[in-house]
Amino acid sequence: MLGHALLSPVSPTYPDELDDRLDDDAPFVLDIRPRTAYQSGAIDGSHNIPVYDELRGGDESSFRAALEELPDNEEIVVVCKMGVVAKRATRILTDEGYDATTLAGGMSGWNGYQSGSLGYKLRSLIWSLRR
Repeated sequence: MLGHALLSPVSPTYPDELDDRLDDDAPFVLDIRPRTAYQSGAIDGSHNIPVYDELRGGDESSFRAALEELPDNEEIVVVCKMGVVAKRATRILTDEGYDATTLAGGMSGWNGYQSGSLGYKLRSLIWSLRR
């Protein structure tokens, strides 16, 4: 199943887009990083299901077991450290019928957006060319 999940397309949500929506039309933000990483810094209002290590190692079972904890009537934005493992989770969610996207750049992108870092500005420029 993981191989299939890696082939299906994933839509990104960019940090500025998520920030614009957090007050009014907030999606369900799912942070899959380990609990310690989540506790040391997370997006306000996000929810943590710490399955990062398992998904990174190719084991979907913990994540699939946690699907019942997720809303099936809201958009879900999946967050990890850099966005790579979150893409795997997003593919699984979309394959299961959820409306899901990945936060582009993960928490690294979010933190860069929040601080206005040069790295984020360069990444944002590249993303704008792809949009």
